[in-house]
Amino acid sequence: MENKHRRSFLKKAGIAASSLLVAPTIIPASALGRNGFTAPSDRINMAFIGAGNQAGNDVQGFLPDQRVQVTAICDVNKKSPGYWNGKVAGREYIQQVVDEYYSDKHGTSYRSAVGYTDFREVLQNKDIDAVEVVTPDHWHAIPVMMAAAAGKHIYCQKPLSLTVEEGRAMSDAVRKYGVTFQTGSQQRSSHHFRRVCELARNGRLGELHTVTCGLPGGTPDFGKTGHLTETVPVPKDFDYDMWLGPAPEAPYSPCRTHVNYRWIMDYSGGNVTDWGGHHPDIAQWGMGTDHTGPVKIQNAQAVWSDHPVWNTAVRFYFECVYQSGIKLIIQSDKDFGVTFEGTEGSAWATRGDHKINPETLADTSIGPDETALYVSENHYRNFIDCVFSGEETIAPAEVGHRSISLAHLGNIAMMLQQDLDWDPVNEKFKGNFAANQLLSRKMREPWGALFREYKV
Repeated sequence: MENKHRRSFLKKAGIAASSLLVAPTIIPASALGRNGFTAPSDRINMAFIGAGNQAGNDVQGFLPDQRVQVTAICDVNKKSPGYWNGKVAGREYIQQVVDEYYSDKHGTSYRSAVGYTDFREVLQNKDIDAVEVVTPDHWHAIPVMMAAAAGKHIYCQKPLSLTVEEGRAMSDAVRKYGVTFQTGSQQRSSHHFRRVCELARNGRLGELHTVTCGLPGGTPDFGKTGHLTETVPVPKDFDYDMWLGPAPEAPYSPCRTHVNYRWIMDYSGGNVTDWGGHHPDIAQWGMGTDHTGPVKIQNAQAVWSDHPVWNTAVRFYFECVYQSGIKLIIQSDKDFGVTFEGTEGSAWATRGDHKINPETLADTSIGPDETALYVSENHYRNFIDCVFSGEETIAPAEVGHRSISLAHLGNIAMMLQQDLDWDPVNEKFKGNFAANQLLSRKMREPWGALFREYKV
């Protein structure tokens, strides 16, 4: 099935690419699509909205795909340290990464990536076919909804949303406009996780009764700025007000932004949501609950950060109970990975490894009449494949939304210190007004109005 947007973006992709590249006078065979290269007319122009440490990782994942031309990098920060392990990132840094890659690849000086500071300008550019939204969590919903309305295909990093309401709005927008969407929960593109999920889904472990997700705890100082808690002037070339966006006003301090934003509830949800976009997502896959959720959150316990600015949980535990009776345990600092336990065996997976007990189950094969799970070996390539084919990706918006909802529900239960009954159909708590208020966040204007405008 041909994607309805394909012909329009293929037609303009070559024009945009040629206008953004400083190419040699003699046109190389690669530009004409010969010698195994992809012609410009068959390439996707891609923009990155966000240029932090994850953008640095992801751009390296897309650049080798000859069907992609990275043409735009957008970020409110020009270039600075404060990212992973204190390293430098920002708009100009990622632009340089892109330009150096294409220059080395083609053996000449290329300037491919144009810099933007406002994501709305990126979305207004009709020459851009796809975007990756790789901003802090509080800046996912609005760009995704606007990108979908603009007909852009979207790769959005996990955790998908800041709140349940925002996740629902994002999934609804993607469905309405029919664009291709990939959530950056890349563990689904690993045979280790797929293998244990297939065993669980096909009854090899017997009747499934318990799934355990062990996540990291703490608030690691990834940006090496945790001690910089005092209010100081905003650095030059950093639009801090735009960085805050829909989040509440707050004084600037270095520990608040860049990679360490994750430890502040106004922008993220700590390791509960950071890793909640990974292992609980695999739990949902193995349980076959990708499009639903639990009916109860219980036994929630947390120890919260005592840092002057950071306020997420440093240790946590909660249980999600499903209609089937399966109990999903999400906890910190214990049993890292995902473990499926049934009446006849268990299976555990983490990145790069998996184990099955008893070992005799390891040789079992999935038959043609059984549930064979989606196969993807490369999360980035799967997204581009689906842009061209019009098929659904391995981690579409609804799946990403349902998976990260578990983390949001857990954070709410831990904050209220209550057991909560959940309606996964209507996505509301039963009989608990206070808990339902925490399913959304009030957005600072004018961003709240923009969110409401694009909500479908």
